[in-house]
Order: sequence, then structure tokens, then C-alpha cells
Amino acid sequence: TYNNDAQIGDSSACATALLCGVKANTETLGLDAGARFEDCRASHMHRVTSIFDWAQKEGKSTGIVTNTRITHGTPAALYSHSASRYWEDDSKVPPGARKTCKDIVRQLVEDEPGRNINVILGGGRRHFLPKVARDPEVETEEGRRLDGRNLIDDWLRDKKKRNIRSQYVWNKGQFDGVDPANVDHLLGLFSYSHLDFEVDRDNSANGDPSLANMTRKAIEILQKNPHGFFLFIEGGRIDHAHHYNNARRALEETLAMETALQASMTMLDPSNTLFVVTSDHSHVMTLGGFGTKRGNPILGTDVKPSDVDQMPYTTLLYGNGPGFGRHPVSGKRDNMTGTDPLDKNYVQQAAVPRQWATHGGEDVPVYAQGPMAHAFRGVIDQTFIPHAIAYSACVGAQRDRCNEPQKDAACPSDPAAAASSSGVAADRKDNVSTPHAQRPALNVEAAAAAASASVGATATVALVLVALASTLVTSS
Repeated sequence: TYNNDAQIGDSSACATALLCGVKANTETLGLDAGARFEDCRASHMHRVTSIFDWAQKEGKSTGIVTNTRITHGTPAALYSHSASRYWEDDSKVPPGARKTCKDIVRQLVEDEPGRNINVILGGGRRHFLPKVARDPEVETEEGRRLDGRNLIDDWLRDKKKRNIRSQYVWNKGQFDGVDPANVDHLLGLFSYSHLDFEVDRDNSANGDPSLANMTRKAIEILQKNPHGFFLFIEGGRIDHAHHYNNARRALEETLAMETALQASMTMLDPSNTLFVVTSDHSHVMTLGGFGTKRGNPILGTDVKPSDVDQMPYTTLLYGNGPGFGRHPVSGKRDNMTGTDPLDKNYVQQAAVPRQWATHGGEDVPVYAQGPMAHAFRGVIDQTFIPHAIAYSACVGAQRDRCNEPQKDAACPSDPAAAASSSGVAADRKDNVSTPHAQRPALNVEAAAAAASASVGATATVALVLVALASTLVTSS
């Protein structure tokens, strides 16, 4: 999950690898490694396509479900090309670049593939609304756009102009009233910024739908398309809780993600649906103990105190972050005796002080179930994932695979055996100056073809990618 210019991955560059299939520079979106952070001019010359582009070109529906802002670092990689992940609206774009580089929301509303996305559910109303507009839920807040435009209205006008049945909702009551049979494009912005953590979520009509409820509604709309669909589902607040060293909320968010995955699996045919579970990057949470009995509460303390300071410590700890604390006089770490580590607001202790915990650099797991799931095995680079999904669904560079006769090939014992010096990214061939392009990368077509010799050339009807921080669902 490393970035082209960073050994520890940033969400936006990791998302570009995960969803576009190319390595990128940290804090950039939808661009190859030839574009540097905040280099507006270079962003026009180094754009790459995403799996949404590939799916839409084959007539498939697409959708995004997230509990972060819809313009946040991970989902934005599906539809935007930005030299900065922070250019979510025009107020964040440097004045000198506003005429030449669109902010992320404008790309979602005006450009392809963004304007063709069928389901968009998440947060971030502030980036759609002009500065003179009050937020409908939090009236003390106002929009952030400086161009005076209301991009929610612009989204609706675009769909009306194209005779598309569309609807916009901003709370759970309105969302629950959406009839999937009569809506083909749905925009739901349920919060001024990110949605609340699951343990804090208001489940009333004035609150927010759950990740699972958004997933169900999205599938009900998307599965009407006989050509299939691709749905990306992100449990992005897992990441935020880890940044806060708040393990309880991180685990609750992970369970919410699991519920969303289970919802999708009960609605879709497992014989033609590929489910892929992964994460864009790791975090610095650790699980530690010595002789700790099985069944000990995961959010609790180890059975024995520290053999150095004789104070208790929790099973879950963080390498860095806001949980660092030392007594102002003794200089010793904080004594957690008398505190409740199971409380949702409890902050786990950290070894190094930081206002915001960093990401982790170790490998993350990838789980897959369904057609072509066997292509996801061994140690692979993050950029392999979207190309393997494309192979399963016959989209993108693999669009003609389903029309080819079945090939006889032996399944290699190691995907790396099918290495190619051309690199994983088929969309850009001029990125030869980057370190990643100089090293051999997995040849997805060769590896997947060899692995699928006994499967035959049938397209996946549904594709689902689920991550510990984000989830992706696709159907063909």
C-alpha cells in the first residue's frame, strides 16, 4: 500500500491505486505518478481512468456508499482528477488555479464518470452549497463555495435535462421514502461533513441511514440494470476512529461494515457476484499481551500489569497519536486505573504523542468470494486489484475477454511468476521515470487467465469489493 513517493500510504493515493490500478503520489487523486501534489497544470496531463469509467463504458450502473464526505480521499478517486485531495470545493483551490482546475465536487456533478454515477450516498453538503446558503440540518453552518453555485440544484437540473428519474435526499426520513422502482439516480447527502460514528448515529427520521441501509437501497436501484453494476461501499470512519486512538468506535465501525457486507451478500446471487474485501492502508493499532487468556475482553486490560511501572495497560494500544500521556510531575505514563476502557469515548494509550495518529505501512489483507476469487491470492500490489476485478467483469482493458474462447493454462503457484516489465497500469505508458514503473509488476491478464482455466469466459454479473476501511461492490 505504499505510494509512489511515500513508504506509508496516504488515503487518496492508495485509493487511486486500488480503484485506478496505478501508483500515485501522496495526497493526489486520479493521477499517475507524473503529477505532484498541488501541481494544477500537471494534473491535466497525467489523468488515469477508474473502474467506474470502465464499468460505465460497458453499460453498467455505478454507485458509491460511504459514511465520509462523498468528496473525501477514498471515494473521490473513483471520479475525480485532482492534484490535491483537499480541493473538495473551490474555496480550497488556490486562487490562481481556480480557472484551470475544477474542484472535486464540480467534477462529480459536471464530468464523466461522476455525472453518470447512479447512486451517491454519503456526507459533505458543505462542499455543494454556496457560502450564502445555510445548511438544512445545522442552520448555524453555511456552504463553502465561493462561486455562488448550488451544486445540488445543478445535479438535479442535469438529470432533468437528460430525462433521468432522479431524487435528492438529506435525512433518513426522506431516504426511507425513496422508491427504488421509480428512481434511477439518487443523491443523498446526510451530513454537513462526515456522517456520525455508528455508536452516535441518530436513527430517527431526522438522522442518518446506516451503512447497511444505504447499501440495500443502492443495490435495489442498481440491480435494475440488466448489464450489471459496480457498487463501492466505504466504511471510512474506521480510519477516523483509529486516527483518534479510539478503538471502541473503530471496532463498532468495522461491525457496521460487516453488516453492510452481509446485506449485500444476501441480496446478490453468489454464483455471479464477486465480493472483494480489503483496505486502502493499515493503522498503528497493536494487539498485545503475554499469556493473556482467550476470552479476555478485547477492549479490556491485560491480565497482568506492566512489569516496569506496575500499572495496567489495555490489550489494544497505538504506536502514536493523541493517546500519549505522561504525568506532569512524575513523568510516568498515565495510570488508567479507575477508567473504563469499554467506554465509547475511551482513548487508548499511544507510545508517541501526535494530535492525529498516522497510518501503518504493513500489508493489508485481501479477501475474495465468487467468480474469479482465486485470482486474489499470494502477496500482490494494491494496483493489481482493479485489474483483476476488470478481468472478472470483462471491462476496461479486459472488455473483450468474454468473447474469447476458453484458454487452457496451468495455474501458476505464485502470481509473481506472471510478471511483466510493462507494469500493471495499462492506462498510462509514459510513466517510466517513477520507481514503480522500473520494477516488474504483475501481469494481471496472464495471471488471471491462467487461474481461470477451469472457469470459462463468463462475465461476472456482480462485483463487490469490501475493505476494512472501504467496500467495493460490482455487478455485471
